[in-house]
Amino acid sequence: MERRRTEGKNHWYHETQSSASRAQALPLVPEAATVNDPFLLDIALPEDQAASLDGIVTPARKLYALLFPQRVAVNRLRTFSTYDRLSTALTVAQVFGIQRLCNHYAARLAPLPGPDSSRESNYRLAQITQYARQLAASPSVIDSRARQQLEDVGLTQYDVVVITQIIGFVAFQARVLAMLQAVLGQPVRVIPGMEIQQEADASLFANASITWQPAIDAVDLRIANAPQMESLAHWQPLPELRLLAPLLAHEHLQLNELGEICDKLTRATPNKQLAGLIALYTARINGSVGCFAEALQRTPQESSMEQALRSGEREVNRETADNPQIKALLLSVQLLTCAADRFSPLHFSLLVEQGFSRQAAVSLLMGCAMNGWLNRLKIALGQTTFPETE
Repeated sequence: MERRRTEGKNHWYHETQSSASRAQALPLVPEAATVNDPFLLDIALPEDQAASLDGIVTPARKLYALLFPQRVAVNRLRTFSTYDRLSTALTVAQVFGIQRLCNHYAARLAPLPGPDSSRESNYRLAQITQYARQLAASPSVIDSRARQQLEDVGLTQYDVVVITQIIGFVAFQARVLAMLQAVLGQPVRVIPGMEIQQEADASLFANASITWQPAIDAVDLRIANAPQMESLAHWQPLPELRLLAPLLAHEHLQLNELGEICDKLTRATPNKQLAGLIALYTARINGSVGCFAEALQRTPQESSMEQALRSGEREVNRETADNPQIKALLLSVQLLTCAADRFSPLHFSLLVEQGFSRQAAVSLLMGCAMNGWLNRLKIALGQTTFPETE
C-alpha cells in the first residue's frame, strides 16, 4: 500500500479525496491560516453592517474556537482529533467551493501531521471524509447506515455530535461568506467541475404525517452535569432547538453558541411568514422532513403553496409565477442552498429591486444559511418515522 503523505500538503484538495472531474488545484495561501476573523475571514464590511451582524458573528467566532482549537485532547469518549476536525472542515469547504474558505482550512490543515498509515487509520479517515462530503453535498442520502459506518470505525456519540456540528457550521459559514461577498459587489469565482446540489426527492415529503425522532441518545438527565443541564434548560425552549437540544447538550458549550446564533437571527428577522417560507424551502431542498414539519407547524402556508413546496422546484415556480417578490426570494434561497459559490451581486440586487431593503435581504438570506445548518443536524442526528397503519 502506498504510504500516505503527512506533510507538504500544498493545495486544498485533500489527498484522501478524488473526483472524476477534479479541478486544477489552487496554490495554498499560508497567510489564510492566521486571519484576524476566523468566521468572516477578514471580509471588510462597512461599520454599520458589521455592527448589525455582530450579534450573530460574535457567537460564530466563539463556536469556531470550540470546534477548531489549536490542540484537542483525545480520549476514549472523544476521539475526534485536531487533524480530523480540520480535514472534515476542508472537505466541506471543497464541496461549496468558496475559495477563501478552502484556503483557510487548507492552510490550517497543511502543517499538521496526518494519522498513521495503517489500514485502520486509512479506512477511518475515508469513512469520515465520505460522510462529510455526503452530508454537505447531498444531505438527504444520510441514513442509519451512514451513521453505523461512523460507529464501525470507532466514532462515539460525542464524536458524531462534533462532526455534525462541524459540517453544519462550515456549511453556514460558506453561505454567509457567499452572501456577504455578493452584498459587497465582489465577483464570483466559480471552480470548473463543481457540482450543483440537487433537491431531495419529492417522495420524502409526500406523507404529511411523518415524524422525526432522535437516532442517538439524548443527554441522560440522571448523570448530566450542571452546565449541561443549564444549557439544555436555556435552549430547549427555542423552537428550532426543541428536539435537537437534548442531543447537542452532549457538547453543551457548542450548543450555547449555536443557540445564541439561532436566537439572534430570529430576532433580526421581523417578517416571520417569510422566514417560515424560507425554512420550508430550504428543508425541502435538503430533504429534512423533520425541519419541514416543524417549520410548517410554526408558520402554516396556504394549501396551494404547501403542496407546491412538497412537490418541488417546478411547482414552486408555477405557484410563484404571479408574485415576483416571492419568486425572487425563493430563487435566491435555491441558489444559495444548492450552489453558494455562484451567488453573485446580481442575485442580491434582484432582491433589492423587488422591494426588499438591503438589511431585510441580508437577514432573510442569513436565515437560509442557518436553516441549512439545522437541516443537516436533524438529518444526521435523527430519522423520520411513518405513522402506524391499522
